[in-house]
Amino acid sequence: MQDALITLTGNVGTDVEFTRGEGWQLARFRLACTPRRIRQGEWVDMETTWIGVTAWGRTAENIKTSLDKGDPVVVHGKLRTSAWHDQAGIRHERLVVEATALGHDLTRGRSEFIRTERRAPQVVTDEDGNLVNAVTGEILEQAPPSEVEEAPREEQLTHS
Repeated sequence: MQDALITLTGNVGTDVEFTRGEGWQLARFRLACTPRRIRQGEWVDMETTWIGVTAWGRTAENIKTSLDKGDPVVVHGKLRTSAWHDQAGIRHERLVVEATALGHDLTRGRSEFIRTERRAPQVVTDEDGNLVNAVTGEILEQAPPSEVEEAPREEQLTHS
């Protein structure tokens, strides 16, 4: 299957919503794209197109700390259809861009880049001795089989 890739410019039109779960992060906002045209010698705003933008993982964390409502941005990603049914059972659809790359639109201002540190997964040992990612629960390294076998139990004989 082929992804529909798209690149858009516009302004962050809403506050960034950030949600974190066990092993995942999601950021979302609405992108406002408002074309301007000259009409009778004056610039006029045309109808605004609103597109939902989502991002996952580290990108979501970086969006949360980098973007504010009103910021001019360039968004590149996969065009998706978000579909749901309301309480009356009516199906609704909305186009959403699942962002794979985005940033401030530098044709409209300056920005400062700050590299984020890569964090190693938190590792713990489970009850079986396996190394486990504490966030996702994924087994990173299986414990070797135990070399000590349980000794057979001796029966106790009672003499009368």
